[in-house]
Amino acid sequence: MSNYVKSTNFATKDSLSAGDVNKIVKGTEIDTEFNNIATAISTKADTASPTFTGTVTLPSGAVGVTQSYGDNDTSLATTAFVQAALQALYPVGSIYTNATNATNPATLFGFGTWTAFGAGRVPVGFDSTNALFDAAEETGGSADAIIVSHTHTATVTDPSHSHAYLDVGRDAFVYGSTSGPDFNSTTASTSTTTSTAVTGITVSNSTTGSSGTNANYQPYITVYMWKRTA
Repeated sequence: MSNYVKSTNFATKDSLSAGDVNKIVKGTEIDTEFNNIATAISTKADTASPTFTGTVTLPSGAVGVTQSYGDNDTSLATTAFVQAALQALYPVGSIYTNATNATNPATLFGFGTWTAFGAGRVPVGFDSTNALFDAAEETGGSADAIIVSHTHTATVTDPSHSHAYLDVGRDAFVYGSTSGPDFNSTTASTSTTTSTAVTGITVSNSTTGSSGTNANYQPYITVYMWKRTA
């Protein structure tokens, strides 16, 4: 970008004596000045809707027109534009999380009042159909679970039944047959043994629940959470 530099000092000609040839303003001098002016002007940006090329450097403290944060064009963004966009992204009631930086977002963003939020808790989505989750910032649950008291019962029943056998006398046991001399078919008889029915055998486990430290945690990862309150 060129700046105009005057080649001829026309004011000094006025102090020259009459008849001095240098007192005359020459056409070449005027032509040189106009050329210098034209060169400088051609490298300057227009004040209305200028088009810049190369790297544009604005002076420190330059003030521009702040666009609406919802604009989606190539307008230059001012600091006010950036702040408005961030505040629209994090309105009051928003939650900001950071995995490694514990700095208050008021310092990071430069706006708002933020308080640490949800210490030791995980968020859950709003559910108007579930009384546990039908209002914002409801809390519940327990880290140390208590197993609900309960009983398991098993019942075994053995119905009564009989076994029959033939009483054939000594020959059946001594001689191994019913043809021995002592076998008396008229006295042979059938006998039975009968078992007694067994019912109501019950096995129960303990009906008392048990507690366990940190027994109710889902898999988790710790982050810093902040809520914007103002």
